[in-house]
This record gives sequence, structure tokens and C-alpha cells, in this order.
Amino acid sequence: MRILIRLAASSSIFCLGISLAYAGCQENFTTSGVPMVTKLEGKSFAVFSKIDPKNAVQKLAGAVLADGYTDMKVDEKYGAITALQETSGSGRPQTLRLVARKTGGGTRVDGVFTMQVGQITSDAAVREGLCRLIDAVGQ
Repeated sequence: MRILIRLAASSSIFCLGISLAYAGCQENFTTSGVPMVTKLEGKSFAVFSKIDPKNAVQKLAGAVLADGYTDMKVDEKYGAITALQETSGSGRPQTLRLVARKTGGGTRVDGVFTMQVGQITSDAAVREGLCRLIDAVGQ
């Protein structure tokens, strides 16, 4: 019985290690800032094996445009995209920054969504929107 329990515990720890090693955008999401006092930022990243940065940037650019962002700037040399989103009606846009860079045999995509002081939304909404864009690389 003890051997069976140890084996089950070992398997659980092993599976946990695998899931952490391959965590995607949803699991890597973090936020910072104080609502109404400082800017708010949602950040995340994901790693895509066997996808080169140039291809990743093209997929990201298409996803950003499809999501309704404006004033998009693409710097293919550095694998960077910046864009604006104005959803509050205040004329004060939110900023999106995405970067795709080579890592190992694939590409790491980092994303940051920044809201200005006084703008608020739920962490879940930022996570969903940012991860939809980042995950477009794997589509």
C-alpha cells in the first residue's frame, strides 16, 4: 500500500513538473499597478516550438488587426509590434506591445497590455484578450 501511495505521489509531482515546463499564455499571465492610482499592465508570454520569429510576427500582426487595434507599427527587424486600442470613449488609448524572439528551436512571444491611470477593467478580460493574440501564433 505504501509503495502504491508513493508511486501516485511521484506521478503527481512529475505531471505537475511537466505542466509548469509547458505553461502557456493563460498560466503565465500577471498584472501590476494600482487601479485608479497608477497605470495597469497585464503581461504574459508563451513559447511556440518550430515557429520562427518572422512567421510569428506575421501571425501576430494579422491577429492584432482582426482584433480592432489601430496605429499598428511592425518592426520586423526586432520582432516587435505596437498598437493602440480606444474602447473607453475618453480618447485615451490603451497600448499593446508584442515581441517575438528566437528561443531554442522556436519562438517566445511576450505581450504587454497597458491601461492609463484612471482606466480599469477585469484581469480576466485583459488575460483573455492578450492571450487570444499571443495564442494566434500557434494557430
